[in-house]
Amino acid sequence: MAAACAAASASLSPPQLTAQRPAAQGRIIFPCASAGSRSRSLRLRPAGRRSPAIRSMPRANKTVVAALADPLKVMIAGAPASGKGTQCELIKTKFGLVHISAGDLLRAEIAAGSENGKQAKEFMEKGQLVPDEIVVNMVKERLLQPDAQENGWLLDGYPRSYSQAMALENLEIRPDIVILLEVPDELLVERVVGRRLDPVTGKIYHLKYSPPETEEIASRLTQRFDDTEEKVKLRLETYYQNLQSLLSTYEDLIVKVKGDAKVDDVFSEVSKLLSSSLEKKTQSVASA
Repeated sequence: MAAACAAASASLSPPQLTAQRPAAQGRIIFPCASAGSRSRSLRLRPAGRRSPAIRSMPRANKTVVAALADPLKVMIAGAPASGKGTQCELIKTKFGLVHISAGDLLRAEIAAGSENGKQAKEFMEKGQLVPDEIVVNMVKERLLQPDAQENGWLLDGYPRSYSQAMALENLEIRPDIVILLEVPDELLVERVVGRRLDPVTGKIYHLKYSPPETEEIASRLTQRFDDTEEKVKLRLETYYQNLQSLLSTYEDLIVKVKGDAKVDDVFSEVSKLLSSSLEKKTQSVASA
């Protein structure tokens, strides 16, 4: 029996996965019963049959979510220009999580003309903030969709306040881990003020870190109205006002990561944290 279990475990261990450059990846381990102990059986899907959720994912992601009845749930937080969007793309590619941005979700609901979107649009047209209950309802409905339930989710930049966090808590929506990207204020301001938009392609450039390829592109770049030093400092002030209450809500789940390093180095640290969290969940499911 021990030999058979060992063989099954070996066949299910994921290969090395990469995102831009190789990063260490924890192995998914299925414990086997030792001699004299009460055996625990693992339900293995017959060869050649895989769930639709895993079949639909990129090949590199399939082993990461294998055999998880309770997939990984992640929140990522950080100040404006802390690199959340970049890290989310890398996390989504490696771990197969469904990326959910409250801002993108709000815009999509409005464009689709849904009930939530119509209500949100009314407030926005009056220049008012969209009430928490409307945004929370949008987020809740998205988190309950089959793809997020089967593959796990990555909630980007939400919740941003104590009331939003409490609303999710009341709905029993809680992450396994909260990644907090920390970047010095002076670097955040530099990142924002240097951003430029190409109105033709929609591509974002940075005058220092990712300048335009040609003079023609450079001549047509524009700056977003809120990408000024004055505006970003106001946004940072609001962010820090809400941060402490957010920290208290997820005190036992937050892991701080320095976001002022190179993108690959930041992701290497994030990847290790998520792999560790994933392995703990997998072992918990296997031993249940």
